Amino acid sequence: MRFVLNVLWLVLSGFWLALGYLAAALICFLLFFLVITIPFGIASLRIAFYVLWPFGRTVVQREDAGAASLIGNILWFILAGWWLALGHLITSIALAITIIGIPFAWANLKLIPVSIMPLGRKIVSSDESFAYGRSTQPAPAQY
Repeated sequence: MRFVLNVLWLVLSGFWLALGYLAAALICFLLFFLVITIPFGIASLRIAFYVLWPFGRTVVQREDAGAASLIGNILWFILAGWWLALGHLITSIALAITIIGIPFAWANLKLIPVSIMPLGRKIVSSDESFAYGRSTQPAPAQY
């Protein structure tokens, strides 16, 4: 089922959203020529690959994220985060027009926080997310 959802996602919105993240990475790597923008480019590439094939993976908070991630996220929001979030919002509105697109529209809305604050987060498989305390299933009964 994940494969089918990922293929539909790729066709309906994933490809062009990933292009936006790749453009942001290119800007961070090539145009600024600053060492300070390299982490932004790496984060943008990481999210670009996540946006291409999101089902079966999730985003969790990194344990070692601190004040540097907060400052970096503020700079990221000013440089690229707001227009990437706007791309997710526009895509979700376009997808919500059809019944088939409503789950994908909802998935786009869930990606907005990641596009605004990518630093200090980690992309893991859904199976690994249980180790980070992000269980979407009820806890097993204790006997």
